Amino acid sequence: MTLTTRHWDRHGTGGLTFTELGFGAAPLANLYRAISDAEAEAILEAAWAAGVRYYDTAPLYGLGLSETRLNRFLRDKPRDEYILSTKVGRLLRPCAPEDRDGFGKWFDVPARNEVYDYSYDGVMRSVEFSLERLGLHRIDVLYAHDLDQRNQGGAEGLQARLEEFMGGGHRALVELREQGVIAAIGAGVNEWEPCEWLARNGDMDLFLLAGRYTLLEQEALETMLPLCEAKGIGLVIGGPYNSGILATGPVEGAYYDYEIAPQPIRDRVAAIEAVCARHDTRLVDAAFRFPLCHPAVVSVIPGGQSLADMAGNVKAATAVIPPALWTDLKAEGLIRPDAPVPEV
Repeated sequence: MTLTTRHWDRHGTGGLTFTELGFGAAPLANLYRAISDAEAEAILEAAWAAGVRYYDTAPLYGLGLSETRLNRFLRDKPRDEYILSTKVGRLLRPCAPEDRDGFGKWFDVPARNEVYDYSYDGVMRSVEFSLERLGLHRIDVLYAHDLDQRNQGGAEGLQARLEEFMGGGHRALVELREQGVIAAIGAGVNEWEPCEWLARNGDMDLFLLAGRYTLLEQEALETMLPLCEAKGIGLVIGGPYNSGILATGPVEGAYYDYEIAPQPIRDRVAAIEAVCARHDTRLVDAAFRFPLCHPAVVSVIPGGQSLADMAGNVKAATAVIPPALWTDLKAEGLIRPDAPVPEV
């Protein structure tokens, strides 16, 4: 199978070619439940067989487990045939098993504590450790991870971390890009506002934005996405299903933004799903395709922790969406009128 690709080349140096369907490797790192090495390998091989050639990971995922599992999988894959991104901003410190971070979130993972560090030295050390865990000599994209209010304790904490990053880590990333160790730099966050701040104050190539440009949320269209277009900054969209509700529909117990979805969100999703049904389209297929209608978006990376999840992602990535569906969603006020969509 051949998945559709999108090319990004902000610097005119050849750029990177992303598959529209990327692989987010957090669930592979025993997120919320443990899976075996063999299960993880089978899911990755299924993704490769389906044509997926963009893989995203991070030191945080499984406290190193995601990167080490990718090491085993990628070892026999031609290095120029795939795009790999990982992240900086946290160092992993060995600790006693009972003192490790992530209990209740990561299962059967290395005993490590997370240490935020966006300094020049911290970023350089993080890259070195990631290259070791991945077993690679180069990484394609490095994102500064979790520079957002949710992870930094509010606006004041975030501003302090942004200043730390701009005072050191950003320079480290630019140097690594200039040296050819990486091809692109950016940030992987859960909020669009820090992306806009970094786009204005730094030299960013790509943003991995989770959950903030979806069939449910398009506030980023007001200022952040136009700025990215103007600067040639590409967007990878994580969390395209807003933690699940755009995949499951508005069922009892559906998740939105990592919590049980409130009734107004369930009602809105029900209305969107009704329009999809009129056009004989699955809600999840429309949710996957919607972000890709924006010209700045280069890939969408839904999660998945089973072969069935992987097959479902491939089905969504290859579904054909009737253009009239988008027209009806706009007519009913369910997506913003300025959201880019194919014309009827």
